[in-house]
Amino acid sequence: MSKNGILIDYQYCTGCRSCEVACRNEKKIPKDKWGIKMTEVGPFNVEGDNWEWNFVPVPTQLCDLCEDRLAKGEKAACELHCLGQCMEVGPIEELAKKAAEKGTRVAVFLP
Repeated sequence: MSKNGILIDYQYCTGCRSCEVACRNEKKIPKDKWGIKMTEVGPFNVEGDNWEWNFVPVPTQLCDLCEDRLAKGEKAACELHCLGQCMEVGPIEELAKKAAEKGTRVAVFLP
């Protein structure tokens, strides 16, 4: 059996926090805890008029990648509700190949 992970292409993440809400509702997580937590990096000036401002959803220890949903053939709650469609949960081997094809601004996380 292949171990699953989550691929996040944060080039397309808008910071909408839909993943946080979907996870919290799915797993009945209290307001002061997160299964996935949005991290904001920036804004900061890279050079001249070049600015960088990134939103990076980071799975926490409470994330089990919705293994119960995956077992039923459903998408993880965060992936299903991601407005930017920048998240994908699946076998690590497949996600690593996709990440290599995308190049930069991609992260693969393991629970």
